[in-house]
Amino acid sequence: MSDFFKNRRIVVTGGAGFLGSYVLQKLRERECENILVPEIETYDLVQIEGIKRMYDDMKPDVVIHLAAVVGGIGANREHPGEFFYKNLMMGVQLIEEGRLRGIEKFVAIGTVCAYPKFTPVPFKEEDIWDGYPEETNAPYGLAKKMLLVQSQSYRQEYGFNSIFLLPVNLYGPRDNFNPASSHVIPALIKKCVDAIDSGADHIDCWGTGSASREFIYAEDAAEGILLAAEHYNGESPVNIGSGFEITIKELVEKIAELTGFEGEIRWDSSQPDGQPRRCLDTSKAKELFGFEAKTTFDEGLKNTIDWYRGNPAG
Repeated sequence: MSDFFKNRRIVVTGGAGFLGSYVLQKLRERECENILVPEIETYDLVQIEGIKRMYDDMKPDVVIHLAAVVGGIGANREHPGEFFYKNLMMGVQLIEEGRLRGIEKFVAIGTVCAYPKFTPVPFKEEDIWDGYPEETNAPYGLAKKMLLVQSQSYRQEYGFNSIFLLPVNLYGPRDNFNPASSHVIPALIKKCVDAIDSGADHIDCWGTGSASREFIYAEDAAEGILLAAEHYNGESPVNIGSGFEITIKELVEKIAELTGFEGEIRWDSSQPDGQPRRCLDTSKAKELFGFEAKTTFDEGLKNTIDWYRGNPAG
């Protein structure tokens, strides 16, 4: 570990959230003494007044922007306007105010949803502009992708050091298990565990199960983000992933096995599958700042299932 964070003031937006909890943990391991988390009750980062007040109060050297309005396919379909507006306004105004105040570095966290729907697998960073994102989460993906455009144009015109990272789907203990807004892994864990507890003989799953996804354990993703903050100062986007691909059908079967659910798995093909495939090329992260995911998928799933069983309210 470097001592990059030791004597700097680090603002982590979204630090009270799922990924944020691991970023804070990793910052403490690096002996960072000035970790600042703007809580939503005090600083509304969608509004410029909240952003200005945060910068005035916290005076950061580095901003790691994790805060986002997120959800699974259902939440994205119900709130496309909200997801576009809030994510865009947060990111764009945080970067602009950071530039105006001369902060040292801005770490913008994008999303795999920014990639085109039919990106060749594995997704390479240079393919990010080769088509339109998958429709169900395009507003969210495009709002985040604009932070890449802003980062690159601000670097070109103002010399502003903003980097842009593209994490794949996250999972792990402390994830969001609310069925109205959760992503696929916590949603499936909850379905299986709750079915066992209630004695249900089946679970219902969206789509056909044919789509594939890549997942990264949240603690690994946090390490990748901090390694990039420490060592990377380039204009190119960089993928943060595990390089592991699994179909949703295989995922459901694996979670059923690990939870002990032995009932029927029913597929509702009237519901969307989402993007057909997702798997990242992670070679740039290894080359540019030495990041490789460490947690095996089975190990990560077991940890997540155990956590949910100990915290059923999520």
